[in-house]
Amino acid sequence: MISCRNISKEFSQVSVLKDISLDVKTKEIVCITGESGAGKSTLLHIAGTLLSPSSGELNIAGEDANKLQGNRLSAFRNKHLGFVFQFHQLIAELSAIENAMLPMLIAGITKSKAEKEAKDRLAYLGL
Repeated sequence: MISCRNISKEFSQVSVLKDISLDVKTKEIVCITGESGAGKSTLLHIAGTLLSPSSGELNIAGEDANKLQGNRLSAFRNKHLGFVFQFHQLIAELSAIENAMLPMLIAGITKSKAEKEAKDRLAYLGL
């Protein structure tokens, strides 16, 4: 599903990631651990197409994600990726199911199908 090859990321003169390779299969759950400042969040932001690598290849669902931009990237992200953020990115006024449904509703999926998918995904994650 996600293939990172020789991913590097620099911010100004600081090298945060250097030649990182990672493969994640469909429905596989992966845990990335390390010390604070080791680049875990940077790698996840790159794998989630929220941040571009300085170099390296990012392939998601058979597509070269580095070539996607703008609305095409947003639509691709909406269709192929999901995020569970650690802090404040959930909408407080919505339930967990409603928060999980929101990207599907934006993508045009019916409310009943989005609700079923949201419940299934939350159950799969034990939430």
